[in-house]
Amino acid sequence: MAEITTGALAPDFTLPASNGEPVKLSDLRGKNVVLYFYPKDMTPGCTTQACDFRDAHELFEASDTVIVGVSPDPVKRHLKFIEKESLPFLLLADENHEVSELYGVWKEKSMYGKKFWGIERTTFLIDKEGNIAKVYPKVKVKGHIESVLADAKALA
Repeated sequence: MAEITTGALAPDFTLPASNGEPVKLSDLRGKNVVLYFYPKDMTPGCTTQACDFRDAHELFEASDTVIVGVSPDPVKRHLKFIEKESLPFLLLADENHEVSELYGVWKEKSMYGKKFWGIERTTFLIDKEGNIAKVYPKVKVKGHIESVLADAKALA
């Protein structure tokens, strides 16, 4: 698995989305894309992150930027999360973690001494041509949206 770096073409993929349609990344060309990978719907950190993106959604739109969240949760759970938190953007279901692996965010993690595999919270800002403009690895939720938004505005 090659590391995804700034300037590289974002690996294309198609995943089922919360709107019932498959989403193909390359179909979003012409707009900037915030592609954020998060571990699990309706958990504290992931809810905070999603709500931060929700609250800044209009500012991202004004910067010609689409927000797309990806987790291993199934579409059904995404729909509950979207409804509960009034999320105005699509969530993609990467149930087999193929895309998470493709993007290098499926990692061995450790909690309370137990090892397990899951998503390492990571965001990719993709420009209108489909190239990686910025990678935000090991995201800390607090203050994250502000830096992504500033970078999205700089691309607009």
